[in-house]
Amino acid sequence: MTEKNNNITVLGGGSFGTAIANMIAANGAHTTLWMRDEENVQRCRRHHENDRYLPGYKLDKRLHITSDLAVALHGAKLVFFSVPSKAFRDVCRHAADFIEPGTMAVSTAKGIEGDTFRLMSSVLTEELDQPRVGVISGPNLAREVARQELTATVIASADEGLCSTVQKILGTTFFRVYANHDMFGVELAGALKNIYAIAAGIASAMDLGQNTMSMLITRSLAEMTRFATRLGADPMTFIGLSGVGDLFVTCTSPLSRNYRIGQALGRGKSLEEAIEEVGQVAEGVNTTRTVKLKADELDIYMPLVTGLYEVMFNGASISDVIKTMMVSTQTEDVEFRVQ
Repeated sequence: MTEKNNNITVLGGGSFGTAIANMIAANGAHTTLWMRDEENVQRCRRHHENDRYLPGYKLDKRLHITSDLAVALHGAKLVFFSVPSKAFRDVCRHAADFIEPGTMAVSTAKGIEGDTFRLMSSVLTEELDQPRVGVISGPNLAREVARQELTATVIASADEGLCSTVQKILGTTFFRVYANHDMFGVELAGALKNIYAIAAGIASAMDLGQNTMSMLITRSLAEMTRFATRLGADPMTFIGLSGVGDLFVTCTSPLSRNYRIGQALGRGKSLEEAIEEVGQVAEGVNTTRTVKLKADELDIYMPLVTGLYEVMFNGASISDVIKTMMVSTQTEDVEFRVQ
């Protein structure tokens, strides 16, 4: 497959799906963006703008937009799945009838399926007919991608051909794509960092200071790496773009939905009020619940996850949770060392 002689489809008309579909179309590839809402399809076609999820950014006139899944997937050799984790399996099942065996399927979702603890790459493998699977993750705020600000991401897969193809399809003078073969670690890092972005948003709203934020991000990285390596990921993945890179940007930017959820919580709003204020899916909410249950099951020490869980789901006082964590048993600063 070359970048211009086959159809490329992006499933999901949210902010990131729209941004990468538009970028691929601008690169000259025949690109189709699928979204569920026909009314939004018509509005995007009419105004060349997705004013619901990515307002203020013009869409390339070569980008095809449809709500018809069969039309969107016709002849597609590379399909990006850019839908929230909660709807991911359902979209895969509906798409499966229109996707040929061996098609390259790439997830951009950063979440975990709550009732199965499946990552999205596993869902793709289970629901599609022998797909070639990969995942994209990294510090990729959709609005900055749309503004063509210098950005880098990671394509992770054991399939070197898939990695090479995605690098050609997405690579531009402002968007750099690196490869990584630790797909599990890359994908898990993308899901876990959303938890800590909520915690960082809380800290920001409470004006806890730069020392606090530095400590929070550093200990978040240690905690997510501890959890991921226990499940089989490579700890070195977490010092790359999909690990510390993505963690940093989501813990410091108001463009991050999870960070904004945390800010609302830090201002005293309930979880329901915070979700309503943000108005879009914030994967970190459900991921916190899912990871807390898994950490308890495997007896993994995760004080930040536990504290955030108590605040969001059990109504615990933020100040009480902070005090508890600050007097908890001290552990090693660096847990992973080169031998």
